[in-house]
Amino acid sequence: MTNSALGEASATGDLQRAADWRLRTSMGVTVGWLLLGFIYISLVVGWGDFVRQQAPELGGFLEGAFAPLAFLWLVVGFFLQQQQLRENTRTIQQQLEQMRRSAELAEVQARAIAADELHSRQDTFLRSAQLVGQQLSMICGWIVTSYYMAEGDVLELWRRSTQGEIAAFPMEIIRRILADDVTRDELFRGTELRAGHTERFIEAFERLLAAAQRCDTGGMLEEALRDGPHGRVYRMMTEPAPE
Repeated sequence: MTNSALGEASATGDLQRAADWRLRTSMGVTVGWLLLGFIYISLVVGWGDFVRQQAPELGGFLEGAFAPLAFLWLVVGFFLQQQQLRENTRTIQQQLEQMRRSAELAEVQARAIAADELHSRQDTFLRSAQLVGQQLSMICGWIVTSYYMAEGDVLELWRRSTQGEIAAFPMEIIRRILADDVTRDELFRGTELRAGHTERFIEAFERLLAAAQRCDTGGMLEEALRDGPHGRVYRMMTEPAPE
């Protein structure tokens, strides 16, 4: 049991004891006052004279006799009502505290669910990115093969690519263009076949970028894609060649 719960239980017990004390005292005073009234009538007034009193005199006597008791119970009722109000206020405060804790717990759960969902999307993206990366490398391979079909290095690049080196063909494209062995337009759009491969590469890479943006609001995945070998090939395909 927490300290807060213990404190609330102790406070409730104190209030109940205080209420019992007031009620017991008031009942005792009431019984004592009535006994004094009976004794007074028996010894001083006499029951025969008392019952023969006229209505106005009898009413005045009873009014004077019961006025202190009425005042006593009015005061007791006031204190009991205050106690009840305090208990109601405490109950409302406890309910508000419980609602606040429930809201905090719901917020924590919502953040946890959102984090799990984001992690799931990122995990799905990374698996998809591997497949798309292989597709992009294959497209680069067809572009290189279409232009350098007669060179023996192409077969070596295919061997490396099939063994899991997905950057083999993209790096070859980057190396050839930076070495001025071929122009961008000639390599990417020199024939209808290579132009079709280039458009497929651009479309697939842009879809990959869009998927990265949806699952990474910080932009780290998108930045990594743009700075990687496929991203550099994408920029060479879409940006004009430097003068």
